[in-house]
Amino acid sequence: MDLTTNLSSLGFEHGLSEHEKELTFLRSRSAALTLSGCGHAAFLCRVSSLVREKLKQFMDKPQIPGLNIGILGGGHIGKQLAKVLLALHLFKPSNICISTKRPQTLQEFSKKGVECYFDNCRLAAWADVLFLCVLPSYLPQVCAELHSHLPAHCLVYSFTAAVPLHRLALLLGHNFVLRPHYDFVVCDSAEIWLHHSEVSTALKDNDVLTASCPLSMSGGLFLDQRWVPAVLYSLLNMCTSQHLGSNPAIRLLNELFQTNSSAVSFTYESFVNSSCATALIGSGEPFPWINLIDAQTKETPLSSFLLGSKSLQDCISRLYNKTFSAPLHGKSEIKQ
Repeated sequence: MDLTTNLSSLGFEHGLSEHEKELTFLRSRSAALTLSGCGHAAFLCRVSSLVREKLKQFMDKPQIPGLNIGILGGGHIGKQLAKVLLALHLFKPSNICISTKRPQTLQEFSKKGVECYFDNCRLAAWADVLFLCVLPSYLPQVCAELHSHLPAHCLVYSFTAAVPLHRLALLLGHNFVLRPHYDFVVCDSAEIWLHHSEVSTALKDNDVLTASCPLSMSGGLFLDQRWVPAVLYSLLNMCTSQHLGSNPAIRLLNELFQTNSSAVSFTYESFVNSSCATALIGSGEPFPWINLIDAQTKETPLSSFLLGSKSLQDCISRLYNKTFSAPLHGKSEIKQ
């Protein structure tokens, strides 16, 4: 029996001044950012890996390796993201690497098979998806290190929100960059983010999953609605980087987002304007490389398509939920 239960003197708010108590809502905001940030990052990894597995089938290239995930930064966010990916069994430890100034502090990951070292350029050259989990004050130095070491196909995902997206792309010399943008509003249900102490445990809670679902967030936190189209464009770029033709790329994505109850019907015009679509039809050429900076700062054909496609919205929500309820290991589990 816990003898400390209901002892207010041991509570978090005991001893706080009235002014300080007014700021306790920041705890839920911090938890919301951590939970949602890790959840959305894991979802991106999942769909990216599913596309990679399908590329093996569509291109008859079984030698295409699995998705390599690099985490740059071994602080709070970097550790939480690694824990989520490992706890949910989304990827093998050998497909995850962490670069940090103090790799000796990450023995809990090293023992599980995650390679930990301090070499940011090595990590960038190896990773297919690179997560920037560093403080804003360190970001310019880190970007300077990475500037000439990022392969064109490497998707950089920044948890650092203080640096504007265009500035980040300029610092990196790279336009394959994704950065979620969150906004807060006053909400009576914000305490939902504080129900669990572990991120990986929280993301198995149906209420937390519902609150963090990218297309319908609640609990006082909202995600810029251009994030999902940008994720889909990143999947298209992955097809382009493997020189997959535009027509099979459309078929691949339609197959990925297909369920027994509904099917998504992507067309050329779902991704590019009509003139570009006309030039692609029947050409056998891959889609042009999509600048993700533009996809996150401007209206696009895909953002309009997503807005009008209830079936695609449902598929994305379903796949987000299944990310935290079933292992991946190369299987497309969106079908029910």
